[in-house]
Amino acid sequence: MRSVRRCSRTGCTNPAVATLTYAYADSTAVVGPLATYAEPHSYDLCEAHALRLTAPKGWEVVRHEGEFAVPEPSDDDLTALAEAVREAGRADRPVDPPDVPTGGIRRGHLRALPDPVDE
Repeated sequence: MRSVRRCSRTGCTNPAVATLTYAYADSTAVVGPLATYAEPHSYDLCEAHALRLTAPKGWEVVRHEGEFAVPEPSDDDLTALAEAVREAGRADRPVDPPDVPTGGIRRGHLRALPDPVDE
């Protein structure tokens, strides 16, 4: 499932629309359309930061010439989400023992906490 990725710039909460990668051998910063997946050596940028990016002296910036746009969720994303929810809710899944220190019951990665009124 693909969620909305945010701009990598500190303090920026805008959605990412571009990906910045560096070609160190060529002293080039490349700003292109948002990559399908977040990569460890690339940076997601919002439109404002993608358009304003500058490179160090002696470096070149190669920038995508089209418009940047937030990708729309596809039917595949929605189907993957629905299947994940169905899988998490299956009755035949093994339930982890209630070893949660808060007194809740663990089920996979989900936790049901007791109602404070019942305690």
